[in-house]
Amino acid sequence: MAYFGDKEINELLLGRISAGDFPSAVYLVGRGRDVCFSNSLGLAVVVPEEMTAASDTIYDLASLTKVLVTTLLAAVLVDRGQLQLDTPLCEILPVNSSSTNGRTTILELATHTSGLPAWKPLYLIADSREDVLARILAMEPERGQGVVYSDLNFILLASVIEELTGNRIDEAAADLVFRPLGLKDTCFCPSPELRRRIAASEEGNRFERETCHNEGYLEGEAALERADRWLRKALIWGEVHDGNAYFMSGVAGHAGLFSTAGDVFVLARQFLPDISSLLGPEACKLFSHNFTPQGAEDRSFGFQLASTKDSTAGSCLSPQSFGHLGFTGTSLWIDPARQATFILLTNRTHDHELPLVNINSVRRKFHDLACAAIERNS
Repeated sequence: MAYFGDKEINELLLGRISAGDFPSAVYLVGRGRDVCFSNSLGLAVVVPEEMTAASDTIYDLASLTKVLVTTLLAAVLVDRGQLQLDTPLCEILPVNSSSTNGRTTILELATHTSGLPAWKPLYLIADSREDVLARILAMEPERGQGVVYSDLNFILLASVIEELTGNRIDEAAADLVFRPLGLKDTCFCPSPELRRRIAASEEGNRFERETCHNEGYLEGEAALERADRWLRKALIWGEVHDGNAYFMSGVAGHAGLFSTAGDVFVLARQFLPDISSLLGPEACKLFSHNFTPQGAEDRSFGFQLASTKDSTAGSCLSPQSFGHLGFTGTSLWIDPARQATFILLTNRTHDHELPLVNINSVRRKFHDLACAAIERNS
């Protein structure tokens, strides 16, 4: 079935493509199980050759991995009674119960209230993928800061899932999510044969290298040698953009998932109680419940809530709507009141000099226009 885009959304995104914010955009807006409208615009690849974006273009979803894989799998385990929100890490992972990390709960990881730092260049700190867990567990969290969005929380949460399922996070996702849902274009570590369907990313890890330099991680010959090994300089196209996920063999709880807008829509429907085939209604309530009402940011289980000041939800989504962003230029918002899903995939890191463009204003406008289009066509 063919779907047609909304005229005003097309104009918005084409304008931002022309302005150089991102070279391509694929969007999909759905209600319930149905696609309302979708379209693909611009170039998925600009260099080394021009390739037009299509409805089945595969994007590096970056931090959407946190919700579409790690959060969803954790919720499945909660729904099955295999995991509880108040379970401390010391009951599952190899960490002392007297340590701060040992007392950290599953809910604190999922709401980013563990006190762990926002980011660390694990490829400069750890010796291997297996060593990453030990390095994070050895860090001393700063409790009492409220919400501090951190990739490390979801690397730990993925480790919990791996321990409980006995499978690496990509294998657990394939067994419990991807295959049951019949997804064909969703995976970690896409095969080389898929490369020409994948939107290209940054010319090397320039942003991460600059961040490492500014934060003092590149001092000394050993650090520079490790950086040269793990921070790529060639075009990143067909492999994960995130440096820590790349170091972890492309498979991590915070990044690494590749997918299409169509498959993301199937995954997004699993968070809606009247539609989900993987979760019961009680588990689905976790995603719209505000677990951090006194903080500067409203967080549910894995997601940010639209009630957060200056969220990218825009002005029309209901306050209990929940969403997530990806560094590469991706976003997903779900409005349970409308049973509506809003997917916008771009590759803003491709063919763009630093600094990269902050596209949050585009995301807000996209959601406002999409809501208006839904109302016009309902």
